[in-house]
Amino acid sequence: MKLRVARHTAHIQPLIDFYCGLLDLEILGEFHDHDGYDGVFIGNRGQDWHLEFTVSDEAPVHQPDHDDLLVFYAESEAEFHHLTEQFHNRNIPEVEANNPYWREKGKTYTDPDGFRIVISKAHYE
Repeated sequence: MKLRVARHTAHIQPLIDFYCGLLDLEILGEFHDHDGYDGVFIGNRGQDWHLEFTVSDEAPVHQPDHDDLLVFYAESEAEFHHLTEQFHNRNIPEVEANNPYWREKGKTYTDPDGFRIVISKAHYE
């Protein structure tokens, strides 16, 4: 089984910059004017998951809360520090996680759509 997390957005380029530029993910594919939608697939080649962001003439209606999270597990302490330093260098502030587990095990940030992501160090601890 493979996983695709799909989200409609009005901010596709800022999301590409966020996920590719800050998390070192890459564009795996894209499409244009497919039944009125443009989109992009973002992830890491060879993995069984990716993110899909789409735009269309219809505006998205999002209501993210503080526990709607995408969690990215760093493979090492060096990777954790590299990723969190990218956010720091671009002046993207850490936000306090609602769940105490994520406050202890990682750092939380907000993407351009207002959804939160966690860079977790739990994988290697």
